[in-house]
Amino acid sequence: MTTKKAVELPTTVDGAVRIMLGMVPYDEQARIASLSEDYLVDLHMGLGQWIRNSLGLWDPDSQLMAATGESNADDASFVLIRAFWLKLQDDLPKVH
Repeated sequence: MTTKKAVELPTTVDGAVRIMLGMVPYDEQARIASLSEDYLVDLHMGLGQWIRNSLGLWDPDSQLMAATGESNADDASFVLIRAFWLKLQDDLPKVH
C-alpha cells in the first residue's frame, strides 16, 4: 500500500507567487498584467477563490495567512493577488 505525499503549501508571499506563476496560464497572466491596480478587486471571485481554496487560507493556522499580515482569507488572498500582479508588472518588457 502506498501513501500519498502531502502537498506542501507555501508559507511565504513569494512562495505563493511562484506557485501562481506555474499554475496560471500565460494568457491569463498577460490579462492580469494589463489590469490597472484599481481593477485587481475584480479577481476576487476567480483567482482569489482559487488562492483561498488551494493555498490553505481557510486553515486558521495557515503560515501563508500570517505572512500576508491579514487576519481573514479574503484580505489575505487580495495581498497575494497584488503581489502576483506586481511580479507580472516587473516581468513586462521595459519600453523607453
